[in-house]
Amino acid sequence: MKPGNRLLAEFFHRDARDVAQELIGKLLVRSDGRQGRLEEVEAYLGLDDPASHAFRGPTPRAAIMFGPPGRLYVYFSYGSHWCSNVVCGPEGNASAVLLRAAQPVGGIAAMEQARSHGQRELRERDLCRGPGRLAEAFGITGALNGMDLTAKGSELWLSDDGAGAGGVVEATPRVGLSASRAPELPLRFVVQASAWASPGPRPVVPTPRVPTAPGRSAGQSAHWPCRRAACQDS
Repeated sequence: MKPGNRLLAEFFHRDARDVAQELIGKLLVRSDGRQGRLEEVEAYLGLDDPASHAFRGPTPRAAIMFGPPGRLYVYFSYGSHWCSNVVCGPEGNASAVLLRAAQPVGGIAAMEQARSHGQRELRERDLCRGPGRLAEAFGITGALNGMDLTAKGSELWLSDDGAGAGGVVEATPRVGLSASRAPELPLRFVVQASAWASPGPRPVVPTPRVPTAPGRSAGQSAHWPCRRAACQDS
């Protein structure tokens, strides 16, 4: 299938909540033909969330989060798998969106090879269900940390083919946060009853996707608290 129009830096130069909500239904694309339609993401919005890798400032690991929007932030989680995020907001803001799950729509054989290492057969619904699986299916590792996803010629990017989310988008609390890490914030966005998404908390409110012009913020929305966060190990 055609990958659509690449998302440019202006799309990501906004509040990560707006970016996260609008990323549902967009495509994650690799130049070798692998494509997945995003079904689940989480927003992390700034410096004052104890769940954030940016909580202690621009450490060597979190430095990418303080850079320009549209960069890929990759980290190793729990010593077992990579997780991929896209940096949002103005430079220095340290916000990002974690890519949690996608529906495979192209290059499925390559995803199966990347996930199974040629040793076992996987269900298609499990190829990109969860942030670690998604990263592995697309070959995302720490070697890609800091990649500009908006640059022409990059091997990995996000795009809009106009298909949309294909269902109601719900807001729920983020996955796997302890009581000390702001677990109550409804900053996980997921297609309702999606078979491609990872298991997660129950929805807080149904969240319609509000069109926002690229490069402009939709402003603070009534369905989420005005608190900031960043990226987490889940």
